Amino acid sequence: MRRKQLLQLKIFLMMHPYNLLELDTAAPNEPEARILIIYTGGTFGMGVDKHGSLKPFDFSEILHEIPSLRSFNLIIKVLAFEKPVDSSDINLGHWIEMGQIIEYYYDRFDGFVILHGTDTMAYSASALSFMLDNLTKPVIFTGAQLPVTAPRTDAGDNLVTAIEIASERNEGGKPVVSEVCIYFNHHLIRGNRAQKVESMHFDAFESANYPPLAKAGVEIDYSYQFIQSFGGEGVLHVANKLDGNVTFLKLFPGISENVVKSMLVSPDLKGVVLETFGSGNAPMARWFLDAVSKAVGNGLLIYNVSQCLGGKVLQGRYETSLALKDTGVISGKDITSEAAITKIMYLLGVEKRMDSIRNKLELSLKGELSE
Repeated sequence: MRRKQLLQLKIFLMMHPYNLLELDTAAPNEPEARILIIYTGGTFGMGVDKHGSLKPFDFSEILHEIPSLRSFNLIIKVLAFEKPVDSSDINLGHWIEMGQIIEYYYDRFDGFVILHGTDTMAYSASALSFMLDNLTKPVIFTGAQLPVTAPRTDAGDNLVTAIEIASERNEGGKPVVSEVCIYFNHHLIRGNRAQKVESMHFDAFESANYPPLAKAGVEIDYSYQFIQSFGGEGVLHVANKLDGNVTFLKLFPGISENVVKSMLVSPDLKGVVLETFGSGNAPMARWFLDAVSKAVGNGLLIYNVSQCLGGKVLQGRYETSLALKDTGVISGKDITSEAAITKIMYLLGVEKRMDSIRNKLELSLKGELSE
């Protein structure tokens, strides 16, 4: 089975050619680790041409822009998407592509750094956290708010520290971090707990319901009690099927009956992340509850997630959420919207039985919610 998977991956990579560039670092013979940087696109790798327009950066010049990379005793290679993707254009196919690249090169590298645009980085990190089953190596997403060539860029610090985290080993030689994370602006965050909250400052990401896994200052201070335990030496398995027949339904005062009903009966729709008020509350209007109840009865998955950045859904605490619970709406507890939508996509792709999906939506699969 493993040989067949590797053959399929080899065919995939032949159809999607990549330029694997090795950086000239200070590790010719006995490197501390081997790190693969996967450049998908985004602000980080944009340069400015002679006309002042942004263009994709030539990664063969990365050591000129970030000379501190030479000081690592690491083998560092860069694999760039043939056509860089703006993060607003990221889709399910790109997530599968990232996963398959990691799977193909998994035995050749000790850690992976994914350079990605910030706008949808939390979605991608959430998706990969579910897709990479039995992960025992670090996968660190990072990027920048300003291009690597800009004078005040945050790109260099983010990349250098992400590489250091991806190569960090404990006294037993095991990786300190062996999960999917986002490193940005001095903070390491669990990937499926992150949300982008800022577009104009460098502190782009926040983890409102889970502490940061590390903070980088003069040294990198790891919070070991919050990092997922090393899972052993099993074989990585990457889910290569996701189901995009899902959507968000964000509630607001005065939401139209026609809008709600038309969304819930949309053809092929299988899952809805219902963004509710406060701790999971929704209108008590009869038409609304009837529409939700009918949709659940017809097999639609409805996942209750709070619109608040912090806190969690407590279905049944108030009458306005008890009614949702009675209709069969599933509590998302303290999961983020980004993790919720990608978790449904993942489960719809790998599970056959709806009762199993409903059960797993309430459980923590990869540390995405608190049980």
